[in-house]
Amino acid sequence: MTADPVSLVFAALADPTRRAILARLASGEATVNELAAPFPVSVQAISKHLNVLERAGLIVRTREAQWRRCRLDPAPLRTLSEWVDQYRRLWDDRYDTLDDYLRDLKERGDGTAQ
Repeated sequence: MTADPVSLVFAALADPTRRAILARLASGEATVNELAAPFPVSVQAISKHLNVLERAGLIVRTREAQWRRCRLDPAPLRTLSEWVDQYRRLWDDRYDTLDDYLRDLKERGDGTAQ
């Protein structure tokens, strides 16, 4: 069974190495070797991380002669942000309702809210 796009992005972002790779790619394209340089793991391990990021649609890999370059594709992050925003709005509304309720209790003197 294929995971939905939001689940793939969350799974890709769950790993700190992959988040660090995305942070690096936010400043521009890089080769696999350039991406691997700051990490105490093999280039093969970084390639596995890149596969996860690519499956989630977060990066695009291109080949120029013998060089494989990677670049960030922010579209899945926008989709994820929109998904999170709908829940943020829901919770903001609920907190506003709770604030109104507590204010009413305080004004009536019916509660212990201070």
